[in-house]
Amino acid sequence: MAHAALPTAEPPGPPAAGPSGLALRRLALAAPGDAAGLTSQWRTVNGLRTHVRRSAERDQQGPPVLLVHGLAVSHRYLTPLAVALADTHPVYAPDLPGFGLSARPPNAYDPRQHAEHLAALLAAYGLPPVCVLGHSFGAEVAAALAARHPETVRAVVLAGPTSDPRARSRWGQVRRFLLDTTREARWQAPILLRDVIDARPPRVWATLSHSIHNRIEDDLRRIAAPTLVLTGSRDPLVPAAWRARAAELVPDARTAAVPDAAHNVATTAPWQVAEALRALLDTTIPDEPTNR
Repeated sequence: MAHAALPTAEPPGPPAAGPSGLALRRLALAAPGDAAGLTSQWRTVNGLRTHVRRSAERDQQGPPVLLVHGLAVSHRYLTPLAVALADTHPVYAPDLPGFGLSARPPNAYDPRQHAEHLAALLAAYGLPPVCVLGHSFGAEVAAALAARHPETVRAVVLAGPTSDPRARSRWGQVRRFLLDTTREARWQAPILLRDVIDARPPRVWATLSHSIHNRIEDDLRRIAAPTLVLTGSRDPLVPAAWRARAAELVPDARTAAVPDAAHNVATTAPWQVAEALRALLDTTIPDEPTNR
């Protein structure tokens, strides 16, 4: 298992002076309107109208990337990462059932139910195997998808995967989350507030219960695709020991940390995360042209 600390400087590609927090916030809250080459689509999957924020069709040569959000949020906070990836990969960032602009099922889904929904969504789009990046609770969903539908997954990025067995309780996760809020960029707050309002606190609480009862370890052992376990170096929800342990459980995994980033690494360090994803694909699987 290899480990790398990603550079603090932005890699080649993004503007020398990255977009401001205000610009990123406006971009994240733009849906369903078009913005920065991203557009909104809806697919009815298993009877649920599902919102997908996706990149415009162009001559991207990399495989499709599926971005899976966490338990209280939506596609919105993953928008900076979607933009960072869109030049080289078709990007799909769905709102999981009950979150964002997607329909709400009567009960909150657990990771396996979300994974089944995503497998059906990928089939509805007719996509080839994707690189799935799941963040936080979304990493639990991504692991379940890779374990149960390996034919749909080409590579896996588990960004800030929950939940560390040493804090696998409601209070354990809430305590770490509160610590994380002191380390995050403040411009994210309106985005996260909008997401919680859309999901509604009871669904957020029920999803947290599903997370702490989910043994992600069982799915990690079954992942056959090349995998990267990535966190921010200052992530209190996913400390270095849990990052390393999660990677050890996957047959073919490596780890990486983004210096100075906290839990929402996909939002606050999108260029570094995008480059880490591309490096995973470049070093494990030859590219196959894709344009969907």
